[in-house]
Amino acid sequence: MSVLGNRTYRRLFVAQVVALAGSGLATVALGLLAHRLAGGDAGLVLGVALAIKMVAYVFFAPLATALAERLPRRGFLVAMDVVRAVVALALPFVTEVWQVYALIVVLQAASASFTPTFQATIPSVLPDEEEYTRALSLSRLAYELESLLSPVLAAALLTVVEANRLFVGTAIGFAASAALVLSVVLPKPVESGSRSVGGLRVYLATPRLRALVGLNLAAAAAGSMVLVNTVVVVREELGLGDSFVALALGTYGAGSILAALLLPRVLSRLGERHVMLGGAGVLVFVLTISAFQALSWTAVLGAWAALGLAGAAVQTPIGRLVRRSAEPGGWPGLFAAQFTVSHGGWLLTYLLAGSLGAWAGMSITLLALAVVAAGGLVFAARVWPAHDPSTVEHVHDNLAPDDPHLMDAVPSGRGWVHAHEFAIDRVHPRWPQRPE
Repeated sequence: MSVLGNRTYRRLFVAQVVALAGSGLATVALGLLAHRLAGGDAGLVLGVALAIKMVAYVFFAPLATALAERLPRRGFLVAMDVVRAVVALALPFVTEVWQVYALIVVLQAASASFTPTFQATIPSVLPDEEEYTRALSLSRLAYELESLLSPVLAAALLTVVEANRLFVGTAIGFAASAALVLSVVLPKPVESGSRSVGGLRVYLATPRLRALVGLNLAAAAAGSMVLVNTVVVVREELGLGDSFVALALGTYGAGSILAALLLPRVLSRLGERHVMLGGAGVLVFVLTISAFQALSWTAVLGAWAALGLAGAAVQTPIGRLVRRSAEPGGWPGLFAAQFTVSHGGWLLTYLLAGSLGAWAGMSITLLALAVVAAGGLVFAARVWPAHDPSTVEHVHDNLAPDDPHLMDAVPSGRGWVHAHEFAIDRVHPRWPQRPE
């Protein structure tokens, strides 16, 4: 928590928290709005709406990031918050499903513009590596707490206000975020080093990061089942009320919180590979078991809590892998690549969860998502070496003998051999094979 001593970061963190709280209320409210408009097809409507969100994140984010570089960063962030607040206030007045989709396009285009720009701001606010690491951990904890507290807050509010009023809370969160961003002066972003290369290229060329393609997909498969079909399972399958929808989502968040509290100690003993692959295995197991058992309120709560815990075990260590795989100047590009790859997985699984839930039922949906998660797990286990040290011995055969990078290298039959903390860059364009 000492990182909150930085005034600028503290206000940006609070802005993130209140915006997350508003988004959490919107998640519950959007599910209930979809049920009001579409009844038993609410899962399909919500799946398409969330797929639109992912399309915006995958395709609008790079364009928006390029645009943000040409505009004053603080003003750009504030403008995107204002747009999101206006859309949230408009959602309660929709009467047709297509109107939901249209407003979601605008809302998520603004979010796709805001989020990467906000993330790229933090390293320049906290240039010290240790402080930035603490900020990443604190940010993750904020996401997990939002998963727990926002549905609980929604459940409490639903006892005194109509479901559509939750969108007002969303608008308040975005407005407060805008005010807090406006209250600080933002430094210029940290520029990447001269040896860095494109983030997506580094991501796909680094085995431990390439494994994240599969792990992101496994986490998205489980998360999509929860976010898309909870309202259908609770309202249509179990016949329970709106507040139970919020409580089920809150249970999922509680599992994530438990994982966030346990993971630092577990990671220090087992390492990222064991924890993340193990978490993905639990996701496959829970989805498969849930597909073959009768749905009940107790079973849903247990499964959702387990999915939340295992999903966090897969996703929380990702930042550690990204930091280990590049010099500090290359981190923004890698985090942007992770943002794109992960949301691409969510796009696929949102559509799958929504369409199968509407047309084939919950058992088939759970089984299909279990197969997707299992495929992601197998891919990750195959491409991520069991022995994955940071320092790697490798050969250079394309550098001049007097290149400064070869000061500690020794000649071999293939070139010059040395070892150091390895990352893909212009000097190291490929992951090394064992030297002969």
